[in-house]
Amino acid sequence: MPRFSIIVPSHGVAGRLSLALDSVLAQSYGDFELIPVCDAPGSPAADVATGHAGRDSRVAPVNSPPSAGLSGARNTGLRAATGAYVLFLDGDDTLAPGALAALDARLTETGDVDVLYFEHERTPWWEGEPTNPAAPLLAKTPAGAFSTAQAPQLTGVQLPAWSAAYRRAFLTTHQLTFPEGRFTDLGWGGLVTVAAERVAVLRSVVVRHLLRRQGSRLNLPGEHHHQLLDQAGLVLTAAQGLAPERSHALFEQLFAVVLKTASRPERLPSGHRAFFRRAGRLYRTHRPAGFRAPGGSVGVQHRLLASGAYTAFRALRGANRKASGAAERVPRPRMLRTRLRYARDLRRPLDPNLAVYSAYWGRGYACSPATIHAKARELAPHIRSVFLVEPDAVDAVPKDVEHAIVGSRRYWEVLARAKYLVNNANFAEGVVKRRGSVHVQTQHGTPLKKMGVDQSTYPVVAAATGSFAKLLGRVDRWDYNISSNRHSTQMWERAFPGSYEALEYGYPRNDVYCTATADEVARVRRELGVPEGKTAVLYAPTHRDYQTGFDTGLDLEAFCAAAGDDVVVLLRAHYFYDQGRAKSSGRIIDVTGHRSSEDVCLAADALVTDYSSIMFDYANLDRPIVVYADDWDVYRETRGVYFDLMEAPPGPVTSTPEELAQVFRDGSYANKASTALRAEFRSRFCEFDDGLAAERVVRRVFLGEPPEAIPPVIPLAERVPAPAATLVRS
Repeated sequence: MPRFSIIVPSHGVAGRLSLALDSVLAQSYGDFELIPVCDAPGSPAADVATGHAGRDSRVAPVNSPPSAGLSGARNTGLRAATGAYVLFLDGDDTLAPGALAALDARLTETGDVDVLYFEHERTPWWEGEPTNPAAPLLAKTPAGAFSTAQAPQLTGVQLPAWSAAYRRAFLTTHQLTFPEGRFTDLGWGGLVTVAAERVAVLRSVVVRHLLRRQGSRLNLPGEHHHQLLDQAGLVLTAAQGLAPERSHALFEQLFAVVLKTASRPERLPSGHRAFFRRAGRLYRTHRPAGFRAPGGSVGVQHRLLASGAYTAFRALRGANRKASGAAERVPRPRMLRTRLRYARDLRRPLDPNLAVYSAYWGRGYACSPATIHAKARELAPHIRSVFLVEPDAVDAVPKDVEHAIVGSRRYWEVLARAKYLVNNANFAEGVVKRRGSVHVQTQHGTPLKKMGVDQSTYPVVAAATGSFAKLLGRVDRWDYNISSNRHSTQMWERAFPGSYEALEYGYPRNDVYCTATADEVARVRRELGVPEGKTAVLYAPTHRDYQTGFDTGLDLEAFCAAAGDDVVVLLRAHYFYDQGRAKSSGRIIDVTGHRSSEDVCLAADALVTDYSSIMFDYANLDRPIVVYADDWDVYRETRGVYFDLMEAPPGPVTSTPEELAQVFRDGSYANKASTALRAEFRSRFCEFDDGLAAERVVRRVFLGEPPEAIPPVIPLAERVPAPAATLVRS
C-alpha cells in the first residue's frame, strides 16, 4: 500500500495537466500512486495521462464523464485509491518541491491523524506576489496532533479540498464522498470537519494553486449559486449534536460564505430574493443554541437574515456597483462622428442574421473565414455576410461577396450590429463584445513557435507584441476557438487563457486538401505558371522576429540547378511581406502575392520550409516535406517553440544548401524513411482536418445544432487527399 494517493481531476485543463503530473513525479519522496481522472479514453487530458503512465508505473489514470463534474471525478479517484493518505490536486496546480517528503515527516511526528491540514500558495496567473491565505488560520493551532475541539476555528469550510491530506481509512469508515453539484469543496470540508476527531497541521506550503485568469467559475453569475445553500444545509444537518464551541464556529463560517453571495446580487441574475429567504430559513432552523452574531456590519447582516428582512438587507448593501463595460477599457474609433455613430449603433438591437468576417487584419477574402463564409452561403442562406477588407484589397474580393472597408462608417455599423463575428486574427481594439453576439476565432496555423502570453519571456518577440493586457482583452471576446489537432487545443489554452469553448473541428481552410480534384490542381498550376511535367517545390520560409525585411535565406537559382532540371520553385514569403521578391525570374515563381496559400499548396509537389506553420497544413496532402533548418538554435532561443521539430520532423531535415539539394537529387525527399516520418507527423497534427471543418462550424455556430448532431471526424486512414500533379503517393 503506497503512503499517498494523489488524485488529479483534469477536465478543462489539458494544456497544463503535464505540469501538474510532472510536479508529482519529480518529488524526492516516491512512495505514492498518481491518479489522473480524465474525461474519457482518447480525450486530450487522457492522452497526456496515458503518456505519463507509459513512462512511470505509479501513474494510474481513471475516467469520469464531464457530466459527473468535479465531485464525480474526485469520487472516482477515491474509489481507485489504495494509499494510506489521500491528497487532491487540481489539474492546473502543482506540488511544491519536497512537499511529499514534508508531509511524510509530519505524519511520522504526529502519528495517524484523520486530517493533516497544510498551507498553500495562490499564484497569480500573470504577475504579482503569491499569497498564503491558510497560514494565519493554521498558525493558531496546537503544535502537535490535537482533537478538533481544541481548535474549533479550524474547519474545512475555509480551506479547499486540496489543502489537506486525508487518512483513507477515516474516509472509508465515515463513508465520506464529495457531495454532488457546485461548491462541493464547501460540503466536503464541512462534512470532514464534523467527522474528524484527531487532526494536525503542517505549516509549510504543499500546493501551489494557479489563480486562473478568468477567475473561479463559481463566481460567475448563474443559478448554480442556489446550490451553495444545498451544501450548507448538508453540513448543518450533519453537525447537529456537535459541542457548542465547534458548532458555533462552523455555523459562523458557513454563513460568512452565504452572506458573501447574498451581498453580491450580480451573481444571481434572478431569484435573489428567493435565495435570501431560503438562506434565512436555513439560518433559523440550524442556529445553534447560544450563538451570538459577530459585531459590526456583518452582525447586522446576520440579524437581517435571521429576521427575513430582505428590503432592509438590500438597502444595507447599497446600490449595485456600476459595471465597467468593455467599451471604456479599449480605444474608441478615432473620429468623433464615427464614435458617436458607433455608440448609437451599439444601442440598436443585434441583427440575428448578420455575420461579419475578416482575415489577416483585412488583407482580403482568404483563409478559414472565407471558407466558413462560402459554406454558410450554402447551409445557412438566411445569414447575410459582410467581409471586412482594407481599401487595397477590395479588388481581390469576389464580385458576389458583400464587403465593407476597414475604418469606414459601414465597417463600424456592421461590427456593432452583427450577431456573428468570424476572424482568423483579432478585431480592432475598439470593437465591443455585445451580449448575445458570437465571436469565432479560427486561428491561422498550428503553433510550433510560442504564441500569445507565452511570448512574454522572449524579449525580442514581446517588444513587438505590444500590450499583453490588450491582447487578453481581445481574447475575452472569443466565444469559440477552432482547433485542428489536440496539440493546438492545449497550446491555445496556455497562450490565450480565456473562457471560450474549443471547437476541435479542423481548420476550415484545410477542407480543400480533401475535396480538390485533379482538374482543380491542374487549373491552379496553370494559373501560377508551373510548366507542365515539372516538379514544383514550394519554398515557404517563416518570419524571423530578429530580422528586418525579407530574405529568402537560400540561393534558389543555385538550388534549382543542383536539384535537377525538372525542378521549379514556388516562392511564398510570410504574409508580413506582401510581395516577397517582387517578381518571378527563371525557374523561380514568386507566389507571395497570390491570395490563397491553399491554392499554392495544391500546386506544389513537395514543400521545403524552415519553421513555418504551413508544414502542418501541407501535411494534409500527404506529399513530401523537407525541413531546411539552418538556424534552428537561434530561432528556438529567440522566438521559443512548443516542441523540438528536429526530434519530430515531417520529413528529412537539412541544414545546408548542399544537403537540401542532395535530398532532391537522390530522391530521398520522397523515400520510405521520409514517408514514415510524414505518417507519424500526420497522425499527430492532421487529426481533425478531414474536409468537413467548415460544415461543422456552420452547423454548430450559425444553425445552433447540438454537438451530437455535428458530423464526426473521418479517421485519417479513410481520407483521400487531393492528388498531386507529378508524384504518385506511396
